[in-house]
Amino acid sequence: MARLRVALLGAGRLGAAHARTLAGLPEARLVAIADPRAEGRQLAERFDARAVADPLEAIQDPGVDAVVIVTPTATHAELIQAAARAGKPTFCEKPIALDIAATERALAVVAETGTPLQIGFQRRYDTGFAEAQRRIAAGEIGRVHLLRSVSHDPYPPSREYILGCGGQFVDMSIHDIDIARFVTGLEIESVEAFGSLLGKQAGDFEAAGDWDTTVLNLRFAGGALGSIVNSRQAGYGYDIHTDILGDHGGLKVGYERHTPITRYSRETGAQHDYVPYFPERFAQAYSAELAAFIQAVQAGRPVTPTGQDGLAALKVALAATESARQNGTPVRVG
Repeated sequence: MARLRVALLGAGRLGAAHARTLAGLPEARLVAIADPRAEGRQLAERFDARAVADPLEAIQDPGVDAVVIVTPTATHAELIQAAARAGKPTFCEKPIALDIAATERALAVVAETGTPLQIGFQRRYDTGFAEAQRRIAAGEIGRVHLLRSVSHDPYPPSREYILGCGGQFVDMSIHDIDIARFVTGLEIESVEAFGSLLGKQAGDFEAAGDWDTTVLNLRFAGGALGSIVNSRQAGYGYDIHTDILGDHGGLKVGYERHTPITRYSRETGAQHDYVPYFPERFAQAYSAELAAFIQAVQAGRPVTPTGQDGLAALKVALAATESARQNGTPVRVG
């Protein structure tokens, strides 16, 4: 089978990681990297790919079979539509857009053209979350009663990022929201959310109408409950945990120790390190999701998660934002 010729759109930190993955996949060939900045040209030289300033030029290139979109969020919907109209299977980082209308317009073009679209919810490809989903679907813990998800970033992003990311629920909590749907197999019917400004960059978040610390309560179809707790400035490291409780016990996904060693002493007690940040915690998942995308496209199988999964998570995130702005007033999703 011929290798899939891929264009990477965006050469930032995650784009560079995706370039390394694509260059190492035997089923793929990274043929172009589109980014107007010097980073794009440098990354293209590193991987012997063609440097392109305009992502639309890469999409229209007849020598490109598929595209991977890692550009700023505001450009995702336009590029998805362009790729769909060009008949190019597309992998796109979340979210598709910052509002439902733009998301639905992009998905309408995807549906009309029948072009595969996979959304970058990489946690679904983490071995722990994937195994939890498999066990719950097999009935191992019985009916789901409760989900608790914790996501702590070690430090806040830049002011520029904060002002353009769409807010904590759309940018950060959306991963927890997708995992809540994924592992339980349940849809979220309503939310109650709260936000506070507590960190050193509180002014940046306030300028964006956002928060650095949030709690999101979920009510699933069928009555199960959930909570998602997010912090932009944990300080100690990148901490991702999810607990699921059911009729026959529960499951816990996640770990905090990055290096498998603990130091013991009389003076300091027990000490160990923490995961630095998301590139280290989800390195395996980022590679696995791209490999799954390439293999699905080559084999003609459906990709997952889909654009509809992206839309479903966005609806919950926007409902959470609305609830937090109303000091926790319950908001129905939909």
